[in-house]
Amino acid sequence: MYEALLEFGRSTGFVGLTDYRIFIMIAIACLLLYLAIVKGFEPLLLVPIAFGVLLTNLPFANMMHPPTVEVTPYSGEAPFGATLVPMGQEGVPAKVPVGQDGAPAKVPVGQEETSTKYVVHTEKPGGIVGYLYKVLKTGLLPALIFMGVGAMTDFGPLIANPKSLLLGAAAQFGIFLTFIGAVASGLFTAQEAASVAIIGGADGPTTIFLTSQLAPHLLGATAIAAYSYMALVPIIQPPIMKLLTTEKERTIKMTQLRTVTKREKILFPIIVTVIVVLIVPAAAPLVGMLMLGNLFRECGVVARLEDTAKNALINIVTIFLGITVGATATADKFLTTQTLAILGLGIVAFGFGTASGVLLAKLMNKLSSTPINPLIGSAGVSAVPMAARVSQTVGSKYDPTNFLLMHAMGPNVAGVIGSAVAAGFLLVQFG
Repeated sequence: MYEALLEFGRSTGFVGLTDYRIFIMIAIACLLLYLAIVKGFEPLLLVPIAFGVLLTNLPFANMMHPPTVEVTPYSGEAPFGATLVPMGQEGVPAKVPVGQDGAPAKVPVGQEETSTKYVVHTEKPGGIVGYLYKVLKTGLLPALIFMGVGAMTDFGPLIANPKSLLLGAAAQFGIFLTFIGAVASGLFTAQEAASVAIIGGADGPTTIFLTSQLAPHLLGATAIAAYSYMALVPIIQPPIMKLLTTEKERTIKMTQLRTVTKREKILFPIIVTVIVVLIVPAAAPLVGMLMLGNLFRECGVVARLEDTAKNALINIVTIFLGITVGATATADKFLTTQTLAILGLGIVAFGFGTASGVLLAKLMNKLSSTPINPLIGSAGVSAVPMAARVSQTVGSKYDPTNFLLMHAMGPNVAGVIGSAVAAGFLLVQFG
């Protein structure tokens, strides 16, 4: 009986509470839960992310541990998905080529093809969340989130005022400026710097998509930074907006947007998909799913698909995405100098993105025959619809009769497209 109790005691997580970093990560998880539940900062994502952080750092829970590798001798054709090393030889394992018919082909050794014996390495995910992490690394989950966002988003303000595209593009300036700064710091490789810089787009799914492809070990830090700054849009943006505009500019009233026809709304996602994917094919997973979701919304003949995309599907994927991202934030990966640099560079990227959008809007106002309130330029970051609401809130403080929300939605949705294109460009360059 004594031995059984002793063995049970050894199996409990209390025995593993020997690293002070565990307590720090638990405190971080609790802080994120506080911000989400009490303060209401992005609760739909911060709650599952925070709980994922909590689960992955509790000793012996093994929700997400290093993957295991099964090694077995094999003769003949390689099984699909296996990693092979020729028997009796050393070196980097070769991936299994796949023929056009889907069947695995023979693995070249040297200059010849052979079907002799191999050692087969089959990787098995670590823990329950490890299976979700393998799905996350494919980029599927962020793409499905984009489909839901497309189904919920009205692109009418952007179609009515195509100049909004320029403001959405200008707001991505912070991404590339931060990339240069991250590389210059010497703390990040080019792939890591790209993953950090994309935070400036203020788009969580885009950040997760790019980081999962280029620097998976930074996934927890970049995702938490991205969603934290998205939640802090009402705090971060107004001081920058006020600094860069005059009181007179903040009271500029814009002319009413024209009515957009149903035909235009149906053609828009199709045309954007063709143009963007031809220019930046790597952006297809995000832009394609975004536009497919929007086509569900606007075509009027697939109400069930629209409802599923913007409700059930996006909610399910959000749960899986949040838990998995949080589970990557283990103490050894999160409590590093790089994480502090990511948090600092992330807010710099976000600040420069906001500023560049406002400055371009100021310039457009001077050059345009119709008035443009520079406050809508801050909505060029892709925090939809929060950034647009901030433009409305700041403008209404100086003139309660000034309605900027719909005008700000144009650059806001343009920012979603812009951040996806920027991610595709960075993936092509450094993937």
